[in-house]
Amino acid sequence: MSIDLGIPQARPRPIAPRRRSRQIMVGSVPVGGDSPVSVQSMTTTLTADVNATLQQIAELTASGCQIVRVAVPSQDDADALPMIARKSQIPVIADIHFQPKYVFAAIDAGCAAVRVNPGNIKKFDDKVGEIARAAKDAGIPIRIGVNAGSLDKRLLEKYGKATPEALVESALWECSLFEEHDFRDIKISVKHNDPVVMINAYRQLAAQCDYPLHLGVTEAGPAFQGTIKSSVAFGALLAEGIGDTIRVSLSAPPAEEVKVGLAILESLGLRERGLEIVSCPSCGRAQVDVYSLADQVTAALQDFPVPLRVAVMGCVVNGPGEAREADLGVASGNGKGQIFVKGQVVKTVPESAIVETLIEEAVRIADEMGVDVTGEGPGADVTVS
Repeated sequence: MSIDLGIPQARPRPIAPRRRSRQIMVGSVPVGGDSPVSVQSMTTTLTADVNATLQQIAELTASGCQIVRVAVPSQDDADALPMIARKSQIPVIADIHFQPKYVFAAIDAGCAAVRVNPGNIKKFDDKVGEIARAAKDAGIPIRIGVNAGSLDKRLLEKYGKATPEALVESALWECSLFEEHDFRDIKISVKHNDPVVMINAYRQLAAQCDYPLHLGVTEAGPAFQGTIKSSVAFGALLAEGIGDTIRVSLSAPPAEEVKVGLAILESLGLRERGLEIVSCPSCGRAQVDVYSLADQVTAALQDFPVPLRVAVMGCVVNGPGEAREADLGVASGNGKGQIFVKGQVVKTVPESAIVETLIEEAVRIADEMGVDVTGEGPGADVTVS
């Protein structure tokens, strides 16, 4: 029997037109313009521990991170930058606070970009010309990263607190200082821990400049809370076409930040989807253990190399319709499950065989697309028990 798999090959249509921003290059990654929204994270290791930092960067790279930031609070960290920048698989941004001398160290080390926080670098305004010349000569962009928690005292006195207007004024003031030296390879962030303040700040900033914008809810919190706050804020802005790079700030391992960031972009049609599980919520109509089924299918297919939308449904109300619309799905009831592949029922199996059968069909889909999931590459750990 010939089955039309219908797996989408083109990138999904974005939810809204992208804001027109100038493009810069962060190492090999284009940021702004028509380039895709990129996902960033930050290492949690001591940057001076080169091996540990490179190991974490490798883990982040494997998880889908495209740009990584490393903290440079000390001379030992600055001394480690040349090796890290040279050996990292993805562009490295040096994160600089308090000491302007580390900006020059990062540029000399070959970092792909430098993030500066104008609110806490000593005599930053006096150093802008020198920084601009060094960055321009090296072809390195600067991210002006304004944070609510470290806003310039002059602006705190003016506005009373870190309002959207205060964050935007800080960022644009520093941009103007760089512009005086004909330097415009700039990316801006205006982060706040309150998503509403953050959203309003980025909206104002987007209306007042054409620089690419890095989105972030700073100090977003533990994994659950931070995921919710970042998803709400990023979703609102990206749905309006605002945002060129994102970082989900979580009190969790950095790879989790990347995982959430990628999922946000996929859900908005800004990145080609990978595995998507559509499953029932808690409901008295469910006739099978949907929670366990969904968890088992997710665990089995999480590294699958073919993008799949898999529906795991537990009753006859919405189950057949959702399963029919997915690439692969099951509609369960009365101890059995109907297995769907692109809208067609291919077999009915007992509940105990649902997970095994879905994995078998996923492997078959991959095989018909010419993707080997039995070798050494991604998806090789997919097994049928």
